Amino acid sequence: MQPVRRLYRRESEENRRSSLISATQELVAEGGPGAATVRAIAARAGVTPGLIRHYFQSKDELTRAAYRSLMDGMTAKGSDALEGVGALPEERLAAFVSASLRPPVLDSGSVVLWAGYMHKVRSDPELLAAHEAGYLAYRDMLQALIEALPRETRPGQTRSEAIACNALIDGLWIEGSLLRDSFSPGEVVTIGLRSVGAILGADLIAHSSMLPDPGKTL
Repeated sequence: MQPVRRLYRRESEENRRSSLISATQELVAEGGPGAATVRAIAARAGVTPGLIRHYFQSKDELTRAAYRSLMDGMTAKGSDALEGVGALPEERLAAFVSASLRPPVLDSGSVVLWAGYMHKVRSDPELLAAHEAGYLAYRDMLQALIEALPRETRPGQTRSEAIACNALIDGLWIEGSLLRDSFSPGEVVTIGLRSVGAILGADLIAHSSMLPDPGKTL
């Protein structure tokens, strides 16, 4: 029975860490990083302030963990989408782009949370490092999918293309999340696929199986 008890304890600790991270994210989204005080985080998570130090050495460490969780979660959604498609490079790239522009990634709360951290990035080197790591993880995955396309490229081309496509997706993610009523069902995904395809010279629309039905919301 001892191994079972150890497993339960480990899962409980992971759940508690996740709860603290979620509480931090909620508070930052509601009032910016300044609203995520130790006392407020503890109250939101339903724990004592002292318990936070058991899982995180400081509030700054918890804040950075919450930001990494946001960034990693969005990249993971794109990666997960690749498991449900075939081997064609165009189909895999289309699935990745589509997942980046659909719920749950397309979400106003995530954009507000992301924006809440931006002014701290310049003054917190460790938070800047977390931001860079999250950006590069997504961009590198995008670049790998671009490099798999059946076409000739020159040195450095796919890196530049990944930077451009990432910027395009970021812009659509922000506006599509905050102004969902301004777009028709499936419009953000369709624009994303067509625009990324135009940059790369690939017809991603023809290879996409993830476009929403016309009767469904974004």
